[in-house]
Amino acid sequence: MESKMELDKRMSENGEEETRETTTKKRQLGGIKTMPFILANEACDKFAATGFHANMITYLTKELNLPLVKASNTLTNFGGTSSFTPLIGALIADSFAGRFWTIIVASIVYELGMVCITTSAVLPQLHPPPCPTQQNCKEASNTQLWVLYIALLLTSLGTGGIRPCVVTFAADQFDMSKFAAASRSWNFFNWYYFCMGMATLLALTVVVYIQDNVGWAWGLGIPTIAMALSIVAFVVGAPLYKKVQPGGSPLIRLAQVIVAALKKRNIVAPNDPSQLYENKELDATISSNGKLVHTNQFRWADRAAVLTDDDIDESNQSKLWRISTVHRIEELKSVIRVLPIWGAGILLFTSQSHLGSFTIQQARSMNRHLSHSFEIPPASLSIFSIITVLVGLGLYERLFVPFARRFTGNPAGITCLQRMGIGFTINILATIVSALVEMKRKAVAADHNLLDKPTATIPISVFWLLPQFCLHGIAEVFHSVGHLEFLYDQSPESMRSTMVALYSLAASFGNYIGTFVVSTVHKYTGKERNWLPDRNLNRGRLENYYWLVTGIQVVNLIYYLICAWCYTYKPLEELIESGEDIDMELANDKTSTQDSKVITRETELAIQQTS
Repeated sequence: MESKMELDKRMSENGEEETRETTTKKRQLGGIKTMPFILANEACDKFAATGFHANMITYLTKELNLPLVKASNTLTNFGGTSSFTPLIGALIADSFAGRFWTIIVASIVYELGMVCITTSAVLPQLHPPPCPTQQNCKEASNTQLWVLYIALLLTSLGTGGIRPCVVTFAADQFDMSKFAAASRSWNFFNWYYFCMGMATLLALTVVVYIQDNVGWAWGLGIPTIAMALSIVAFVVGAPLYKKVQPGGSPLIRLAQVIVAALKKRNIVAPNDPSQLYENKELDATISSNGKLVHTNQFRWADRAAVLTDDDIDESNQSKLWRISTVHRIEELKSVIRVLPIWGAGILLFTSQSHLGSFTIQQARSMNRHLSHSFEIPPASLSIFSIITVLVGLGLYERLFVPFARRFTGNPAGITCLQRMGIGFTINILATIVSALVEMKRKAVAADHNLLDKPTATIPISVFWLLPQFCLHGIAEVFHSVGHLEFLYDQSPESMRSTMVALYSLAASFGNYIGTFVVSTVHKYTGKERNWLPDRNLNRGRLENYYWLVTGIQVVNLIYYLICAWCYTYKPLEELIESGEDIDMELANDKTSTQDSKVITRETELAIQQTS
């Protein structure tokens, strides 16, 4: 028989071996090998969503016979709902469900919505009779519209779980710390956006062509099949994923900080931050990548970290509605700092909310022939914007960043805030061009006496619309990617899905405000020469709407520049492994027994960025 000492020694060795195996297994999860499954899911989802929505204005006006303004407002209201639900989905993922299960359930709900609207396109009784003349058309009945609304609602709910979680779930597979990100020669968000652009491009060419030339049954059926394949692709890669455990409701933590600060409003916070309450064990699940360091902004919140006799219960547990750690207070401060920058995106989305639907109607009236027998589908014109994004992202990585780095000394070329500001400016130029092109289109229509013939083809090439699409694409390279990276980078690690969902929430508010602006313009610009007429765009003044949008964007740019100038990047104390290469396939292992050193960044840009 073994002695007790030998038995204990063997059990200890087995335990150590088990721990090493667990650690090795943990370190093997995630990395570049998970990207085919995650990006296949997101690419199929993007292909389905684009194929489903890109030409929807045509489906509503041609198949359901809705007036232009009603159809456009229906899409923007739906777009607003689709952009609001990601906040709910992100809170569910960050609070208790985790990103993996949130993505799966949301994808299934989205698929149900697509099956619903595809069925309505197949069954004749679910849409009104055709109206090729677009005069005295019978609109869709309430029952037929409710089928549409249910389908759109289901896809909105599905989007709520997919949109904020996939990009953060993909980023979770890598070490996204500043030290590791600076050591990589590639930008994850640029490449993520590039893959999504390729899927969008495929949908705008193939699916839109099928919708316009084959039929809506196949035109909606193909995206529905693609969405089903995306779910399969994501589930197949499940054993390889690194799944970050949710750290509890972020909103409750923020509320606890505010309530604790209010309860101690009469207490003076100490000038020495080291006297404020810290609890590494309490914050372990929400600060695995590093602890947020105290800042002097919003000092009123520091009162929540002043420890008193009533803040600890009998079992030595913190009363979280009375006392908060510095890390949790800095989470609140990070959110407050981000909100003004985020708010600037709302009016940008307002300016863009109806451009797609109005531009498609413009294109439908123009000469779209590439040859005697082939016409470009109006909704496919967006491919020029997507191509610009794809080319622009490649040039940004290979040419712009090295060029800018020479002048700024920043490994990323320019900061996220500078990148977003350039995007705002280019978007203003795109809207100005839109107004000028519409004036040219109507001038040609007047020269050929076609102003009163809404279905006639005006002898002006549809490629006059090309410059504005390219400008919108360039703006997206700068603003959209920069905004997404900014929200991910500046958010507390336990709130990344929620903060990335703010991007969609800005789109939601922007779409709702856009609906209000369009409805107001349509209501108060009179029956004669209405800026946005229901049927005959040739007799409208769409260019005036574009000038109005330009003015809104100029005011918004001034607001953004003020906010960006005043912004302070979050300070973070990162734990970096020494003696270990940063490999893009392996995330940093905080449980490693190797020596490590702590790097405190009093400002975010001490390593990589400058405000």
